[in-house]
Amino acid sequence: MSGLLARAEKVLPGGVNSPVRAFRGVGGEPVFVRSALGAWLEGEDGRRYIDYIGGYGPHILGHRHPAIVAAIEEALGRGTAFGAPTLAEVELAEVIVSALPSVEMVRLVNSGTEATMSALRLARAATGRNRFVKFVGCYHGHADPFLIAAGSGAATIGVPSSPGVPAAVVADTLLAPYNDLDAVTRLFAREGTGIAAIIVEPIAGNMNLVPPVPGFLAGLRALCDRHGALLIFDEVMTGFRVAWGGAQLVLDVTPDLTTLGKVIGGGLPLAAYAGPRDLMQRIAPAGPVYQAGTLSGNPLAVAAGRAALRELAKDEDCPYEALERTGARLQEGIATAGRRHGIPCLVERRGAMMGLFFTDRPVHRMEDVDATDRQRFARVFHGLLKRGVHLPPSPYEAMFFSTAHGEAEIAATLEAFDAAFAEEAAAKGIA
Repeated sequence: MSGLLARAEKVLPGGVNSPVRAFRGVGGEPVFVRSALGAWLEGEDGRRYIDYIGGYGPHILGHRHPAIVAAIEEALGRGTAFGAPTLAEVELAEVIVSALPSVEMVRLVNSGTEATMSALRLARAATGRNRFVKFVGCYHGHADPFLIAAGSGAATIGVPSSPGVPAAVVADTLLAPYNDLDAVTRLFAREGTGIAAIIVEPIAGNMNLVPPVPGFLAGLRALCDRHGALLIFDEVMTGFRVAWGGAQLVLDVTPDLTTLGKVIGGGLPLAAYAGPRDLMQRIAPAGPVYQAGTLSGNPLAVAAGRAALRELAKDEDCPYEALERTGARLQEGIATAGRRHGIPCLVERRGAMMGLFFTDRPVHRMEDVDATDRQRFARVFHGLLKRGVHLPPSPYEAMFFSTAHGEAEIAATLEAFDAAFAEEAAAKGIA
């Protein structure tokens, strides 16, 4: 595989088209994937792996689900891009509106980054304010205003986290630790009349999986109401994955705007931002807030998304019930293996997302994730990989599983975890 990586590095920065794929978080060389089916990946080396990357979220039904493949094939027979409205995109928007009580209108885009940057623009236009609050460790795509690193305070104006991002662009981005309502309260006390919005992952999935503490999201909602700001839930990961409709229904907190992606595209590039009619009618051409996209509402992606949501909406053999059973077995099995071998590990789960942390302490924010044993994660990752289980290659990425992960896959996964933990314990001299 070193030959393939070397070949890739000649024409692709780092040999990849998205940084985490390069295995820099765990060391070693990435698996180049040839194909995938159900819960399995096949590498260019011919090896097969049980997949817990899941395309980083979209494949909640597994790879190449027959209904999604059929929908794409049917749409392909009618054309790939029209630059004109279609009935299918209306139907997909109608499903999203029916699933989320906070949503009355939807704008389809191509990526989560497009969705979040557009939602922020809309929030700024609606409030006439520029500043917004985001949380350390929450990722909202690579648009300039979101690429910001923490400063020295608990709630602070940060600095650009990437070359090429001017300091002026992030000057209106205010940072606070995730799950720290007091820090956000202090920000509003200082900047409240200038804050347009709070944007937050209701269940953080980009510092591995970190759930909100009780009262945190409700507190954000109250702060926004009190100060005339908008609350944006970034549900690009959690939408239709942690539950039908997403985290906002499970957690019973209503945002003003929602961003969606991953599952709603069925594995093809598709995302959306959505909200109540009075806000969304400000978007061009209904209103003055400009946003456009040549491939927005692409017919292949819309077809895949419609098929995925149809499968997830089934009452008979409810997919979410099966996912809950699978998740509970995985969560308990991994935790039990850790205890058996004296490996401190915390296994967090919400719906069909899971987080694995090597620590004996609670994890509530980014600094807690930074304090976990990330070197152990790398060793266990490779122990699992050589046994045919492929986790996301970073201690900062959540695991994703699907309805295609059946009894055989779960049993094999837990057997691999047990062996990898035993190997780790033996290497470290754990009794």
